[in-house]
Amino acid sequence: MNVDLEKIKAVGLASAARAGDIIRQYWNKAVRIEKKGAIDLLTEADLASEKAIVEIIQTAFPAHTIFAEESGIRQGSASCEWIIDPLDGTTNYAHRLPQVAVSIAFALEGTIIFGLVLNPLAEELFCATRGQGAELNGQPIRVSTVRNIRESLLVTGFPYELKPVIRPLMARFERCLMAAQGIRRLGSAALDLCYVACGRFEGFWEQNLAPWDTAAGMIIAREAGASVTDFSRAPFSIEKKEILATNGLIHEELARLLSL
Repeated sequence: MNVDLEKIKAVGLASAARAGDIIRQYWNKAVRIEKKGAIDLLTEADLASEKAIVEIIQTAFPAHTIFAEESGIRQGSASCEWIIDPLDGTTNYAHRLPQVAVSIAFALEGTIIFGLVLNPLAEELFCATRGQGAELNGQPIRVSTVRNIRESLLVTGFPYELKPVIRPLMARFERCLMAAQGIRRLGSAALDLCYVACGRFEGFWEQNLAPWDTAAGMIIAREAGASVTDFSRAPFSIEKKEILATNGLIHEELARLLSL
């Protein structure tokens, strides 16, 4: 099936820009915060951002499927699907930490061919189109050239439901902490993947993520030269619950540390 890729990109960028405006507008307000789980938050900015993105996409492509974090699936064509996180890093946002992102990906017949991640507070826009490389604010980006864990800065995240996985999670964290130059926990998987893509981190791992957390960041990382698998080195897809993304040079070493 053929699609107008330039229109896909234009609509994605337009919807992200509108969502970014909304997120900035709410930034200095006392936003209403709800709980989806014990520590899983939802703000007015999440809902308003998603509403704007969905409206722009539906107006341009009324027949496309849209899979969004807060509102679920709007069923349409099985061949054309948008995967949306309207505000990745909601807990950060609620606490006024500016590590947040809008994440939008487009999949054609099950393969992601375009992705963007926008941090509207830092004014950083990461984009990638399959086979065309990745960019940050219009400039090409590549993964780092660090070749060993000892000189690597890593990043990870923790799932909302910690109790079922706390022992293996902490075992992996301890191994990596002892081996690496350092580890950070920023609170946005979409940004973590983009930061691997542009060389700020050498590696990222996390478990129990949802498709909207990784869809755009994954293609941006891959197009920048990253290796992206699950913990067992098998090919990654957004339906999987484990992701390991590295500059490729430390992939085997980090995968061994994650193996329990």
